[in-house]
Amino acid sequence: MLNDAPNSTILLQNALEMGLYQKLIAQLEKDFGLANVSVNLGLGILPDDLYASLHEKVYVLLMEQFTAYLNLLYVVDVPESAFKEIHATDVVEVAEQVSFLILKRELQKVWLKEKYSA
Repeated sequence: MLNDAPNSTILLQNALEMGLYQKLIAQLEKDFGLANVSVNLGLGILPDDLYASLHEKVYVLLMEQFTAYLNLLYVVDVPESAFKEIHATDVVEVAEQVSFLILKRELQKVWLKEKYSA
């Protein structure tokens, strides 16, 4: 269910259905904070707004703060092999696919914590 989502919309819908959406937001804010990248998502943010905010933040990091972008990816722990699968021609598409990878990894972290904390 985690790895079979083809896009961010379905991934966020899966998080809602599993009851992990609020924890996903908290994990995103935690990891962005650890990477020293400011983001203010808020627990009441809707899935579409969450994705739009994340996509915009990744785009800005790619364009203006590349070192912070790399640090964020390190903190989130996005697998390097996933980047090799990105086949985009412009920065907007790259930011879109990287945002999906971030959401996917963060949801995986939340799911694993939930599964093994019991």
